[in-house]
Amino acid sequence: MIGWYCTEPRLAFNRSVVLRYRFFLEQKNLASSTINVRLAAVRRLACEASDTGLLSPDLAPGIWRVKGAKRLGVHVGNWLTVDQSRTLLGEPSDSLRGKRDRAILALIIGCGLRRAELVGLGTEDFQVREEHRVIADLIGKGKHIRTVPIPTWTKRAVDEWMRAAGINNGAIFRRVSRLDRIWGAASKN
Repeated sequence: MIGWYCTEPRLAFNRSVVLRYRFFLEQKNLASSTINVRLAAVRRLACEASDTGLLSPDLAPGIWRVKGAKRLGVHVGNWLTVDQSRTLLGEPSDSLRGKRDRAILALIIGCGLRRAELVGLGTEDFQVREEHRVIADLIGKGKHIRTVPIPTWTKRAVDEWMRAAGINNGAIFRRVSRLDRIWGAASKN
């Protein structure tokens, strides 16, 4: 902001200047999160200046109320197409490791699970609610709790892995040795 402020004619630090700064940032086609971070710094500057008596207590609330840029639900990153997902899942494998890996990919693709959510899954997490198969009360990033619907094809891949591995309770995904033997206890970490 200081660089921009010095290029402008001498302005008083107030709400209209901060609004002009926001407009300047928007004209540069910056991401809304970048604009909001920079405006948060300006708001904090106004707060500190008001607390130390460098800014009038009447001006500070106006600066605090300058709204940030709206986030417009843009898809970020590369998304898989249906054909790419099918290719990634490939043909079913006869090995235990292949069945486990297919079940893992099916849950990542079909349910949008994160790695940490996936490794913590237990048999008790799969439930039927309102006639739909779901992963119930999944604790995810930021300790947010959500219930995730499971597509039929995903559930089939997980069931095939569990049947082949002989898993009836506890953690679903366990290590598989080079000799196609299951390692690990039935308890979840």
